[in-house]
Amino acid sequence: MKNSALLATLLLFFCFFCGAAERPQVTIYAMGGTIAGAASSNLDSTGYVSGSLGVQTLIDAVPELKSFADVSGRQVANLESSDVDRTLLLKLAKTIHADLAKPDTSGVVVTHGTDTLEETAFFLDLTTRSPKPVVIVGAMRPATAISADGAMNLYDAVKLAASDSARHRGAMVVMNDRISPAMFVTKTDTHAVEAFQSPEAGYLGGFINGQPYFYYAPTQPVNKPHFDISEVESLPDVSILYSYQDQDDTLIRAAIKNGAKGIVIAGTGNGSIPGRIKPAVKEAMARGIPVVIASRIDAGYVTANDEAIGSGFYNPQKAKIILSLALARHDSMETIRGYFATL
Repeated sequence: MKNSALLATLLLFFCFFCGAAERPQVTIYAMGGTIAGAASSNLDSTGYVSGSLGVQTLIDAVPELKSFADVSGRQVANLESSDVDRTLLLKLAKTIHADLAKPDTSGVVVTHGTDTLEETAFFLDLTTRSPKPVVIVGAMRPATAISADGAMNLYDAVKLAASDSARHRGAMVVMNDRISPAMFVTKTDTHAVEAFQSPEAGYLGGFINGQPYFYYAPTQPVNKPHFDISEVESLPDVSILYSYQDQDDTLIRAAIKNGAKGIVIAGTGNGSIPGRIKPAVKEAMARGIPVVIASRIDAGYVTANDEAIGSGFYNPQKAKIILSLALARHDSMETIRGYFATL
């Protein structure tokens, strides 16, 4: 009997440690932003200092994470997302790619400021090729605010990164109990907690009581490009210019003079631009400097035109990322046109 009891105890311990070893392992890469912001007043939701808190502080604020995953944190940066540049993006993407290649890593989470969150999410979606979840998360209220949304958003993000149902879906953005595809998500409000939406494609799913629920089986957008950045050391400069009534070609010519290798114009309507700037656009294209015409409208497909490349469903900031990645690997003008025409 004693031997049987001892054997049963050993089996219990063995099962416990085996279960612990099989817990999902999730790495949180912290970039700063509002989710790590702090203010002197808990009523202040605009005058806070972004990136005031470190990644371990964010993790410690959500002890519930320990109940379902082994979580580790890495502080990549701690700044406002408006200061994220292409050098930092390359570093982040390469680090995450190496982490996902480890057998023990279940998924990764990136905490990020919301102003350019969609751009980082889109960049990671195009440069990371792994079935494992890549989840980007932020907050619309600083950590010190009443009803701060960061802790719940972080819980949801880690839960998603640890979930088998999140595999094979590309990069995703988690905000306000909603799961959005990085390919289509955009920020639609300056302050509201429901700021992130996907006007064209809709949400992938949502959370109920902290559990992720998807509306569809795992899928990827048709003809989504992938860019191998393993050998890329730097990304070329691409400028975004805003179109408006009475716009002239001054900024186009200045961008080219200052070394821009590509230009994106946030045009009006279906990519309309004033006639007075069309000669400069044609001149840039003739010189091998791609010009992509997107739209300053939130949604809709921008068709190709005679002067330049239509951006398709990509907004200006996402068109810039595709163009920059395409130029980094010296793609032809025709290949670049194809990236925007097929989605």
